[in-house]
Amino acid sequence: MNSKIIINFCPTGMVPTKDTTPNVPVSAQEIIEQTHEAYEVGITIAHLHARNDDGVPTYRKSVYQEIFEGVRKHCPDLIICGSSSGRNFPEFEKRSEVIELQPDMCSLTLSSLNFANQASMNAPEMVKKLAEKMQNYGVVPELECFDMGMINFGHYLIKKELVKGPFYWNILFGNIAGLQPKFSQIGMAINEIPQEHYIALAGLGKHQLSVNAAAIALGYGVRVGIEDNIWWDQERSRHCSNLELVKRIHQLLEIHGKELYHPKDFGNKGFYNRKL
Repeated sequence: MNSKIIINFCPTGMVPTKDTTPNVPVSAQEIIEQTHEAYEVGITIAHLHARNDDGVPTYRKSVYQEIFEGVRKHCPDLIICGSSSGRNFPEFEKRSEVIELQPDMCSLTLSSLNFANQASMNAPEMVKKLAEKMQNYGVVPELECFDMGMINFGHYLIKKELVKGPFYWNILFGNIAGLQPKFSQIGMAINEIPQEHYIALAGLGKHQLSVNAAAIALGYGVRVGIEDNIWWDQERSRHCSNLELVKRIHQLLEIHGKELYHPKDFGNKGFYNRKL
């Protein structure tokens, strides 16, 4: 059982807006500031999405560059992960533009999936092309899995050497068309991934806290932030802030006798794509 826990911080995402929660950071400066706040408390990875001035998600390299440079200035050893999501812009050229900035990592969703009101298309050829470009630019893929089929496809990419180590899996529970936050399904997913790989678990919406707590108790990493959950409590009595969510994770670490996987220690396992 691992004593060091990866905290993957996801402050923004593509869905939350200022109308749904005033606490979501959307401008580059807001994202930089809230990531810095979380870093001061303690996180391992920052999983970052970019927005235009109007708050709409963007793929533009110029916006990502501003965010990455600001985060690196204030959080020099933090692992930076960009998003190659195609929910709003499916073209390869747009989705892959962020890879050219050579962040340490970049998300790679391993198959198509349905959300409650939207589909995310990730055709096999698209996934392979994104993986190839990440490999060419020295970017480690964040293997995002919402169901067992995605885990299977991840193993296929590894077997074909389209993805090379180190391997980091982000398994998400609670999407209506994917894995559910039950111990039977959590165990099933974890058992399909080699023990020497790195794993973090995420819970969507009301499931965030319970999945994070289970992950920490079992010695696995967590993903936490407003991207996945905008509420502090099950009753949805008030919106949470990113800082509150990260502090609560640290309370769970203390309860379970765990410690943060420091970003520099993690980066030196092969995840850094730069010299500090």
